[in-house]
Amino acid sequence: MKIVTLLNEKGGVGKTTLATHIAAGLAVKGLRVVLVDADPQGHATVAMGLPKEPGLYDLLVRDAAFKNVLRFIQPKQYQVPDQAVTGQLFIVPSNVETRNIANSISDSFAVSERFNELEGSVDIVIFDTSPTPSLLHGSIYLATDALIYPTTCEFLSFDGLVESIKHRQAADGHRAQWNLSNIEVLGIVPTMYRTNTLEHSENLNQLRQQFGALVWDPIPQRTIWAEAAAIRRPVFSFAPESKAAGDAWQLVQHVQEALAGVSQ
Repeated sequence: MKIVTLLNEKGGVGKTTLATHIAAGLAVKGLRVVLVDADPQGHATVAMGLPKEPGLYDLLVRDAAFKNVLRFIQPKQYQVPDQAVTGQLFIVPSNVETRNIANSISDSFAVSERFNELEGSVDIVIFDTSPTPSLLHGSIYLATDALIYPTTCEFLSFDGLVESIKHRQAADGHRAQWNLSNIEVLGIVPTMYRTNTLEHSENLNQLRQQFGALVWDPIPQRTIWAEAAAIRRPVFSFAPESKAAGDAWQLVQHVQEALAGVSQ
């Protein structure tokens, strides 16, 4: 089992969109996936067609059993038309109570200890996170094997990315004290990319100059992403022949390939 976290200390950069599409795509491809909504806004929960509820809070604070907080996502919610889903997708939902987790847990390894319970039953756990750093983020860092950084090609998003990288480096120092390996960075994913703007083009070049091969191909801004979100479906389920669906599958494939190189 591997735990992957999507992070950027800037809102509106596509963390939830990427997290939900990666989770659903990997389930379509045959993996047993748990998506964890660690954002009090609960948008990953809503994106999966479910009502907001305090699943993560119940798990970490009230010591609820996984069987009482995991919600099975019916394949019809995300499957590609006329294609069977060979994996499984679950979500640990969120609501406003998630913001109280940081003040209600005292064990830095709370996330790690709880999600280790899924070892052997799940292939991958994907955390969608809040842009606001907290002690919950610290606990997620200690549980995480690998990170994906979504970012738009704009100044404020880059600032959030820089802050996220600083906190990851600090977390690696904490992990070293417990003889844990550094968190691997799978990639930096430019989202909502506008190919016809000089700002985005120059900023993408800057990103590649600084981070090299860690920067994945940008995901172009397309209206269909919002249309799919409005009916709570991934783009590859809503419009399987669209260019956006192709972008989404390329992302899922990239995640699979990058995860193959992450040590257990």
